This record gives sequence, structure tokens and C-alpha cells, in this order.
Amino acid sequence: MSKIFPIANVLGMVSMAFAMAMLLPFGVSLWLQDGAQSAYDEGIFITLLCGFVLWMATRRQRRELKIRDGFLLVVVIWASLPAFATLPLMFYLPHLSFTDAYFEAMSGLTTTGSTTLSGLDLLPPSINLWRSELVWLGGMGIIVLVVAILPLLGVGGRQMYKAETPGPMKDTKLTPRITETAKGLWLVYSGITLACILAYYGAGMTWLDAAVHAFSTMGLGGFSSHDASFGYFNSPTIEAVSMLFMLIAGMNFATHFLVLRQRSFLPYVHDPEVRMFVAVVLLSCVGIALYLWRMGVYPDFLVALRYAAFNTVSIATTTGFANTDYNSWPIFAPLWMLFLSSFATSSGSTGGGIKMVRAELLYKQVYRELIRLMHPNASVPMKLGGQIVPNAIVYAVLAFMFIYIASLVGLTLILTASGLDAITAFSAVVASLNNTGPGLNQVGPATTYAVLTDFQTWVCSFAMLLGRLELFTLLVVFTPAFWRK
Repeated sequence: MSKIFPIANVLGMVSMAFAMAMLLPFGVSLWLQDGAQSAYDEGIFITLLCGFVLWMATRRQRRELKIRDGFLLVVVIWASLPAFATLPLMFYLPHLSFTDAYFEAMSGLTTTGSTTLSGLDLLPPSINLWRSELVWLGGMGIIVLVVAILPLLGVGGRQMYKAETPGPMKDTKLTPRITETAKGLWLVYSGITLACILAYYGAGMTWLDAAVHAFSTMGLGGFSSHDASFGYFNSPTIEAVSMLFMLIAGMNFATHFLVLRQRSFLPYVHDPEVRMFVAVVLLSCVGIALYLWRMGVYPDFLVALRYAAFNTVSIATTTGFANTDYNSWPIFAPLWMLFLSSFATSSGSTGGGIKMVRAELLYKQVYRELIRLMHPNASVPMKLGGQIVPNAIVYAVLAFMFIYIASLVGLTLILTASGLDAITAFSAVVASLNNTGPGLNQVGPATTYAVLTDFQTWVCSFAMLLGRLELFTLLVVFTPAFWRK
């Protein structure tokens, strides 16, 4: 138990910091008098109290975190913070079960965007703001934010940063000190979010809607304050703004950081993921638009392009916004979009899935094996971005893909065995594992996950956590070797 105390100490500090995040919707609730103030009063008090008690009880057990501590702390934080995030939801919506509330909070913090709630237009504005703030906080990672302040509290955070940061190349540092890296990423993230808010407002949203949707856009989470999502606005201008910032959020924020620091767009040119990400998404937009037009779904190609582009960018970047019910399209189009959500976004972005860099490495590995079949004695180094990729990274990517496919198949079989039809089960797992949000059939963009049973909801919650922590970070905690001395 003595090994758990330092982790519990940090969890207590993180919980107290998380309580402060509720002050934003609490202030909005007071300002608008929307009737949800007491929900935040109680939520802030309980979260602060739990965090303070945990911190006080373990304050003498503090020590520098080791690698195993980092993995365990990341898992514990991501599993426990959604429980605190449920408090404002459950206090204001007493009919909401803990299962559905936890799913909602997990969906927000993992930037998935799936929801069990309906009647969003009638909810207090502060509740919708809290939901989207969860997406924003989870977007860059609460852990990375905490890494920037943990050294001030006497606890190092490098191990947590490596455990939580998405992508296979986690040792690349942007600045000499890891805390400066975390601060730099959050400054870039916050700055682009502010630009997104201003752009949405300029395109015709109210300030509150602009903030709600900007938080969801930059976190690539897809929570909206309207049941119809972007269909509520029916504005090509607002949709164009959204697509631009979804594409920005789908790129590596380390690349954005370097662009701003160097005052040059060359980092975008040199980033091998950016070119493939933009090319694949834009070509898919045109391809799906042509398909819908030829199938007669839309009589005019430009109309087809508008709906295909917005929904394709949204799903490919694992955001989950929708401006129409694409579940009613011929099945090929939404399946194409779900396939894109599995790999399109860049590592170091706020998106989910296996990431473009892994997809590129897998393609290059397949090509290398084909060359070796023809030339068994040839030495074929793998290069990405002009640099040779070590075989250790290639092996890690191959292992990741095996676990990804095994998780996808296993969780789909579990949901199917629980009574869901195959399309609903498969799309729900893909959407949860890739942190995308809406799936198909019963969990399509025009419906919610409230149709699932409690067991099915918990399976999807686990899949969201598994996908957000990129499989290994979570699964390593369940191995016997992790707990051996």
C-alpha cells in the first residue's frame, strides 16, 4: 500500500484542481441565473473535499514518480475524474443514472462526444458549457496540464507526460524542460481555441454557442448545445469555420508550436503526417460527394459536397459533429467515414484512432516485406520524414495494431452477445475506441447512446478509456509483470 500513497497524493491534488474547472460553468450559471447554481455548489464542494482529504492523508508519502507510477497515475486519474465530473449533471438531472452520467463525463474527457442526453436545447447553458469544457480539458490532456504545475508542488511529471501523450514517438521534446513543453502546448491550444471562438461568433453564433462549440471543436469531441448539432444553424459559413478548425485540431500540436516559435510554415511542410492527413481527408470529401451525387441522395453536386465535406471532416477527425443524418445515406459512405476515423488524425493531435503516423509506418512495413520477398538479402531501411525509423518503433506499431484489432473484434462480440445488432455493435465500438462519437444504426447521429443497456454502456465507457489512453497505457496495468517488484 505504501506504493499507492504517492499516487493517491497526486490524485488528491489533481482532484482539487479539477474542482476549480467547475468555476467557469458556475460563474455562467450565476450570470444567466439558469437554475443550475446549486449543482455546481455541491459538485465543487464534494470534489474539493475528496481531493483535500486524499491529499492530507497521504501528504507525508510524497516522492518522485517512477515509470510504473506514471502509468498507474494516468489510468487512475482518467478513470476517477469522470466520476467527479458527473456531479453537476446528476445534481441538476436527478433522473440521470450514474451509469449514464459517467458515460457522458467519460465521453467528454476522452473527447469522444457520444451522449446519452436528449433535449440539449432545453438544458441550462451552463450544463452544456460544462459538457464542452470537459471535451476541451481532455483534448490536450488533463495530465499534460497537471505536468506543468506538479514540479511546483514537488512532484515530477515526466513519466506522466510520456504515458499520456498520444503517438509512438513520445520522447521528442520541444523545449529542454518537460514543464515548458506542456505550458507551450497549452498556450498554443488556448490561443487557437480563442481564435475559434471569435471565428464562430463572426460567422453568426452567439457568444455562448461559440464558446461551447469552440471547446468541442478544438478537443475534437463533438458535444453541442443543440440536439440537431450543426444542423441547428443551417449555415455553410459556420460549417466552413468548423471544418477549418477541426482540420487544425487534427494536426500535431507540436507542429503548431514549432510554426509559432519559428514564425514559419516550414514545419507543416516537413511534417510527414500533415500532407497525408490533409490529402486523405480532402480526397475523401470529394469522393463521398461524388458517390452521394451519383446515387441521387442530393440532386446537385455542390449540395452533396457541402454535406459530404462537413460530415467527412467531422468523422475523420473523430469530432462527431453532424449537419444531417448521414445514417440515412447508402451504407458505403458512412462506413468510409468510420474507416477514416480509425487512422486519419495526426499523433500529438486531440483526435483518436491509431493516428496517421502509425498508418504510414504500417504501409511502409508492408512495402518493405514485399521488397524482401523479391530480394531476401537486401537491406531496406524504413524512412519517415527523411529519418530512418528504428525497428523497435516498427515492432511497437505492429503490436499496437494487433491489440487494436483484437480489442475491436472482442468488444464487438461482447456487445453483439449482449443483444445489439451487428452494425450497431461494430459502429459503437469503432466510435468509442476511436473517440469519434456517433456510430450507425441505433447509435447514429440522429439518436443517442441512451438506447444501450447499462452493461453495454459500461463496455463503451471502457472502450473510450482504452482508446484515449492508446491501449498500452491502460492494458499494461493489468499485466502481472506490472505489479511485480
